[in-house]
Amino acid sequence: MTGAAGLIGGEVCARLVAAGHDVTALVHRNPEVRSNSGAAVAVAQTVACDIRREKLGLEREVYDRLAHDHDLVIHCAATIRFDLTDEEYAAANTQGVAHVLALAQAGGAGLLQVSTAYVCGNRDGPIAEDDPLPHPGGFANGYEASKAAAERLVRAAEIDWAIARPGITLGDYETGRIRQFDAIYLAFKLIAEGRIRLVPAGREATLNFVPIDHVAGGIAALVENWDAAKGGTFHLVSSEPLPMVDFARGIGSVAGLHTPTLVDPEAFDAKQLPPLERRLHGRVSALYASYFQRDPRFDDSNLRRVTGLASRPADAAYLERLIGYCVEEGFLPTASVMAR
Repeated sequence: MTGAAGLIGGEVCARLVAAGHDVTALVHRNPEVRSNSGAAVAVAQTVACDIRREKLGLEREVYDRLAHDHDLVIHCAATIRFDLTDEEYAAANTQGVAHVLALAQAGGAGLLQVSTAYVCGNRDGPIAEDDPLPHPGGFANGYEASKAAAERLVRAAEIDWAIARPGITLGDYETGRIRQFDAIYLAFKLIAEGRIRLVPAGREATLNFVPIDHVAGGIAALVENWDAAKGGTFHLVSSEPLPMVDFARGIGSVAGLHTPTLVDPEAFDAKQLPPLERRLHGRVSALYASYFQRDPRFDDSNLRRVTGLASRPADAAYLERLIGYCVEEGFLPTASVMAR
């Protein structure tokens, strides 16, 4: 498992170890492999590497041993930042896949590539798992483009492969628990605290929030059903996405938090914002703006057929649990704190 110290990677490791698999954790700087609960995962071994380098930057003996001692590589390592250059995306998300593919090919292992549902690019409406990828100019940002380029490399490889495409991965469905607050949670915090008040959003826009237990459970289930999964692409998404209007309403329904004002993207002008909000918009919320303006409807028929799994809807009740956990952990302020 590459990216084993990450949020998704750690939880997948926990599930595979619990199912009796011997898991080698490939990590970068952080050597700790933890489940979403925060518990340490008893992986068989941990190896520090760098997917951006040939042979992952490993000594030949270590590389050869990894290649020949494993029957499946799950590639979860990637940068999920939205503010990098094309060169940085290519090094981590595209060339990194080429290096991991070489590892799998060296030992005859299969590869399960963890991508993103948003390789659909700027499309709205029904998105099938087997739909062709958009042309290079059809993506909202460099992250999506780099993950699509990675998928093309995987599909062209002469090994057994499968591709898992999560939606916007957030906390556990029942509890809202998340091990770390990053990515879209940062924009969420600024909006909920009222520091970003205006959000450019499409009238019919939706957010495909999907709980981490469904994402990690789906990846583990694809491993368990590898013979049926080979050659397939699988959406790990919510059965019903959350409309942006319900997202805004849900935030404001919690005491002390602020309801953002959704504005027509065509009429939105960041230059008219107050100076602080303008800076916050440019540094954070603008990075996620495209996700507030699209309405892709992801089909997950392949996943249901192979694993029997289906996620529940990303509804108002799930959003309430997510917010509740953020408040409980101090990531979002309580009403009394906001009043002060």
